[in-house]
Amino acid sequence: MKFATFLSFCLFCCFCHLYAQQPAYKDAKQPVAKRVADLLSRMTLDEKVAQLQTMHAGRPKLDDKLFSNTAKLDSLYKNGMGMINPAFDETMDVTIAARNRLQEYLRTKTRLGIPIIFIDEAHHGLVQRQVDVFPHGIGLSCSWDVNLLEKIYTHAAKQARVRGTSLVLSPVVDVTRDPRWGRTGETLGEDPYLCGILGSAIVRGFQGSNNGSIAPGHVAATLKHFTGHGQSESGSNQAPANYSQRVIREAHMEPFRLCVKYANPAAIMASYNEIDGLPSHGNKWLLKDVLRKEWNYNGIVVSDWFGIDQLWNKHFIATDQKEAALKAFQAGVTTDLPYGVNYRHLGTLVKENKINTKTLDSAVAKILELKFRLGLFDDQQPIDLEKAKENAAGTEGRQLALKIAEESMVLLKNTPFGNGNANLLPLKKDQYKKIAVVGPMAAVNYLGDYSGLPSKNVSLLEGITNKVAGSAEVLYAKGCLITKNGDSISQNNYQYIDTIIFPTAAENAQLIDEAVKTAQQADIVIVAVGENEQLSREAWGPNHFGDMADLRLQSQQEDLVKAMVATGKPVVVYLTHGRPLAIPWVAQNAHAIVDGWFMGEEAGNAFANILFGDVNPSGKLTITYPKSTGQVPVFYNHKPSARYFNYVAEDKMPLYPFGHGLSYTTFSYSKPRVKMATGAQAKKTSLASVEPAGNQVYGTVEVDVTNSGSMAGDEIVQLYIRQKVSSATRPVKELKDFTRISLEPGQTKTVSFTIDAGKLAFWNADMQYAVETGIFECMVGRSSTDLQKVELKVGK
Repeated sequence: MKFATFLSFCLFCCFCHLYAQQPAYKDAKQPVAKRVADLLSRMTLDEKVAQLQTMHAGRPKLDDKLFSNTAKLDSLYKNGMGMINPAFDETMDVTIAARNRLQEYLRTKTRLGIPIIFIDEAHHGLVQRQVDVFPHGIGLSCSWDVNLLEKIYTHAAKQARVRGTSLVLSPVVDVTRDPRWGRTGETLGEDPYLCGILGSAIVRGFQGSNNGSIAPGHVAATLKHFTGHGQSESGSNQAPANYSQRVIREAHMEPFRLCVKYANPAAIMASYNEIDGLPSHGNKWLLKDVLRKEWNYNGIVVSDWFGIDQLWNKHFIATDQKEAALKAFQAGVTTDLPYGVNYRHLGTLVKENKINTKTLDSAVAKILELKFRLGLFDDQQPIDLEKAKENAAGTEGRQLALKIAEESMVLLKNTPFGNGNANLLPLKKDQYKKIAVVGPMAAVNYLGDYSGLPSKNVSLLEGITNKVAGSAEVLYAKGCLITKNGDSISQNNYQYIDTIIFPTAAENAQLIDEAVKTAQQADIVIVAVGENEQLSREAWGPNHFGDMADLRLQSQQEDLVKAMVATGKPVVVYLTHGRPLAIPWVAQNAHAIVDGWFMGEEAGNAFANILFGDVNPSGKLTITYPKSTGQVPVFYNHKPSARYFNYVAEDKMPLYPFGHGLSYTTFSYSKPRVKMATGAQAKKTSLASVEPAGNQVYGTVEVDVTNSGSMAGDEIVQLYIRQKVSSATRPVKELKDFTRISLEPGQTKTVSFTIDAGKLAFWNADMQYAVETGIFECMVGRSSTDLQKVELKVGK
């Protein structure tokens, strides 16, 4: 008995000894900061540098050939690795199997067992197969629905995490002011405030919090692209954005600042472009002085793909990879995407005393901290393929995709046909016995750039056919081709096709003639035109273009619309596209126009529901439509002198303004009212570079909104502000708040907007972020051009 007691005591002591020897970084009960410090203290220089590098899952491919070649695998990963970028051409099974094998190797075969972060793109859904695809960014934003966007990106986060993804390169919060840019569709529009508020909702959806923590089942988010990327010179991707510091701060930085303030994203991506001669990847003022010091941002800064390479092979501010690595690292870029080839030189730069060891450790600590926050050290279960398949087979995503598509479609025009007083839309199911659905966007539903591949993708033709089954006959004609090599129903994905082949006018003339014959047999014509992914996408290579010099409909599509109108039948135009188009003839002559952008996997069903009145359209534009390409840039929040004179042969008013969108019902607004805050003392005072918590409140603006029509509907109430006299010029109006409300016929709701320092401050003549005394016009209404004003006095 004594021997047994002695043996138990010995075993207990051995256990305590073993437990005491467990590194602190492996102890989940320890604070993250302590775990990071402990792990960092154990790392060699090579292991530290590896955490700031990335690899690509397709180069070399994570397959049997690589995993069976121990020497090759060790040469790539023996020191660990920070992150790995996705391969977009794999099935779910292949991706998950490869990720499990690599993570197991890193956890069990490397000295310290540091796990890797798996990256994915997730702009409007995960960019993989068997996923849910939602509307493009510019489409999503037209819903102005903060709560719904948060739900959508919560779903996208779960769809990503269940496949092992832990960081996504999304959202895009660039302010876009030149729609010639091919990436316009990825953005949330032209307004800094709206981009910041919607972007914050997306980050909260991804991360599951508003404080920077990453909830279980969620992923780290990456704001893109810091900064100026959305107003590049001549609308060319990656071109310079050489604007004043005031413009950069007030327009292009503002969405990022708001997202940092309201959602605290885990990562921010530097932009390709230069500002004042300094590319963002080598801009200390941008990434350190503003981001770190002014905004107190503590996340990581990732390079854009090949962004550091461009310092030596495109911008020519470095001679080679090594110097580019030094410039980028000293500027504040934490990690090198997608291959890490520049940052492999960091170890040498440390040995040469060009990089301080303490500075290197600080960057590595940020990567390690993120990995701990993501739970990668503690949850060591392999990715469950069956759970991923179960997630992909669920219906929640399709329901969300339908809901957001219905809210995001914008009714641009709706007029009567013939001698009646009633507008053409909505249609009644038994109103027309033969419906012609024509056009290059009718039978194929384009999803836009950076899209995954959904299990089901509903075209307009399919959605309308299903909607009227048994009550009307649907006729179809192609109408015309947009491009010859990216315009086929049989293809699954068009965004990666490089060289664009346009059809000839003669080829399209024949298709237009066929469409006319089809339309003549019908009682009404739905004509679907716009852009496919080849015309609206990121330009990234010598034969992969995406920017447009001409914003008109391409490839004889306007001729198709003219031919449909000439039949004398009522014509509804449906637009699929990624940028606002210059369509003055269509706007003048079509009886109704619905803007669908790239509307996601449920586009066809959503449009059918709106077309026949099952859903009341409520979307409003988040970017201005120009009359012609020559009007660009034509954003709503311009300076007073910007539209002072008209052009010789054209006025300077846009075709459709920011905030525009019609409904099947009508909404009436009372005169807005101002209620001053009790005891509020206005003062001309600096708010520093970041608004403090608990901003000074000056008052509220209230307005009563009534559904004065006969159909229930949603209205997006918008608040704009303008300071009448200021030390530096201000825009004619700026969006400062909005809300989406639902009203039954005859119902009235009072909408109240708080006017605080954050809504009134600006970068004044002394480049101080401050509220100045004076008179502020508070404008409330249904669009940027349909507003009522009330004045609010601040100060003396």
